Amino acid sequence: MSNAVAIADARANRTGHQIYAGRARAIIERSLIALRSSTWVPVATGFVEPVLYLLAFGYGMGELIGNVTLGDRAVDYTVFIAPGLLAASAMNGAIYDSTWNVFFKLNESKLYQGMLATPLGPLDVALGEIVWALFRGLSYSIAFMLITAPLGLVPSWGALLAIPAAVLIAFGFASFGMAITSYFKTYQQMGLINIALLPMFLFSGSLYPISVYPDWLELTIKLLPTWHGIELTRDIWFGIIDFSSLSHLSYFLVMIVLGLFFTTRRLRDLFMR
Repeated sequence: MSNAVAIADARANRTGHQIYAGRARAIIERSLIALRSSTWVPVATGFVEPVLYLLAFGYGMGELIGNVTLGDRAVDYTVFIAPGLLAASAMNGAIYDSTWNVFFKLNESKLYQGMLATPLGPLDVALGEIVWALFRGLSYSIAFMLITAPLGLVPSWGALLAIPAAVLIAFGFASFGMAITSYFKTYQQMGLINIALLPMFLFSGSLYPISVYPDWLELTIKLLPTWHGIELTRDIWFGIIDFSSLSHLSYFLVMIVLGLFFTTRRLRDLFMR
């Protein structure tokens, strides 16, 4: 109790003290403790899905397709889809932690109400939960890279930079995922997340170039975060860094800022009126 009072007193004179107490690490520590007693099944399933896509499409359909033209080069189909599936791995790890887990804490366990009754602010909660989601996205990315490397799908050491890029992608999805989840009240509404994510993954260039689509549909897909994430990861994977790569990077930086803003504002409106 005395520690909580001391934190509150120190926080009282800071600008924005009602929003941020500088204690996001407390949320991460709580998640680490909870992880010890949780089952490994939900964690494993999110990682296995992109691996199954790699095996089924890369070594199944890949035998029929052969090479894919990428810029001025032809690359094996399995190598072509690998970076897109790496991005999907990071996205899966981050989005499930920042949506389903957040939904349970908001509507079932009422955990955030208790947290925000302490010196923690809504930005502490948002940052803590999102950073924890990034740990899961990072672990998925590293595990996927460890699978693709022995298979000869990693063209160079520079492709390792795709891992921090995948974490950036995870950050963008986690920040927006938490904001959107804060508006859902039922499990049926949560099903809308999967309905949105699966088509975005399938049609955003993860398994084939979007140039196969009509122009109007191609332009629409280029507005989606999944396309920017897959293209950013693929650029780094093959060492094709140009202005478009910077535009993909900027897209996610803006997405992160907006996601944090809306998540913090939503938590404040829900629990700190």
